[in-house]
Amino acid sequence: MGNKLKLMLGGLLLSTAIMASPTLAEEVTITVWSLDDENQPAFNYAKEFSEMDNGIQIEYREIQFDDVVSESMRAFATGKSPDIIAVDNPEHALFAGRGAFLDITDKIAASTIINADNYFAGPLNSVSWEGKLFGVPKATNTIALYYNKDLYKKAGIDAVPETWAELVDTARKLNDPDNNVYGLAFSAKASEEGTFQFLPWAQMAGGGYDNINVEGAVKALDIWKTILDEKLASPDTLTRGQWDSTGTFNAGNAAMVISGPWELNRMLEEAKFDWGVALLPVPEVGSARSSAMGDFNWAIFSNSKHPDEAFKALEYFASQDDRLFPEFGQLPARSDIALPPTGIALKDAALKVFQEQLKYAQARGPHPEWPKISKAIQDAIQTALTGGATSKEALDLAAAKIETILK
Repeated sequence: MGNKLKLMLGGLLLSTAIMASPTLAEEVTITVWSLDDENQPAFNYAKEFSEMDNGIQIEYREIQFDDVVSESMRAFATGKSPDIIAVDNPEHALFAGRGAFLDITDKIAASTIINADNYFAGPLNSVSWEGKLFGVPKATNTIALYYNKDLYKKAGIDAVPETWAELVDTARKLNDPDNNVYGLAFSAKASEEGTFQFLPWAQMAGGGYDNINVEGAVKALDIWKTILDEKLASPDTLTRGQWDSTGTFNAGNAAMVISGPWELNRMLEEAKFDWGVALLPVPEVGSARSSAMGDFNWAIFSNSKHPDEAFKALEYFASQDDRLFPEFGQLPARSDIALPPTGIALKDAALKVFQEQLKYAQARGPHPEWPKISKAIQDAIQTALTGGATSKEALDLAAAKIETILK
């Protein structure tokens, strides 16, 4: 080969190498869909990531809660899905089980930023399907028992209930119809909120979505019915959500309420009495604990044209988890992050309880058909509490429906 030809080929190879050099590559734009507005994490993290000199820009879109599943699934089917989405944790398996989310197990294993071992078991389980990881927990929450200390003192009650029987007994002692005060407030609404509140009771008693009619779960639903039949809770417990239930407590019209940490700031503003938070009561002393688990997860769509760049964005989002609470009031899904003191004694004490409760929080499912499974549980709750069937009959029917879904 002549020297002239060698020089020509060498020049061509050098040009090709320069064109392929990452430092000279064209900027990549990835898309992120989330419910977060400008005062919440996703919007701000996306903006910050785009301002970095890393060759990746994020195009952010705020999407409404009711549209997440339908719109994103439609977008995936037509090849127009975003690269990254924030999805409600019980719906994560719906996407993963249909091949819509990217398996990022190996990416997480190789990451120096995201460590799966740092996450609470419940949130990590919610991004898992068939032994693989299809996302990263975005934030988390759970439920515990709020109680009115002033009403406890007035009734001569010194201890917060630790068992189901003690909860009912305490509610009876605190119930005061003459002063429009119910012993307990919670949500048994025919929606995901009802399942969210009931499932931990079933789990503590040895049940779950795949064996919802075990003896302990039947006992739990019987207790809910006792509470309503004895008017220890408001009749509209069957129709109102957690927000309204907590409002009843804040107004002084319920002595206890089962709710979550998202209510803390509101409670500090509305409740004109001394209050505290305790772990959810268990069936018997020494029984296993459980609690509900809420909030959203991050995931990359499997048809993303830029999966590596999308994962870099997820790494940045996860690296900011220590900001979730102090800046945005959300609980990180990680056990290795300590919450900084707020300087408000009531709030700090409550947060310690919620972080302890998170150790026992379990994902709803995970299962691709979770909405159908949840609907069967909701129907059973409503049927039993309205007297349409016994708790056992209602949960047996739910179990039969769920069995056909799981096949």
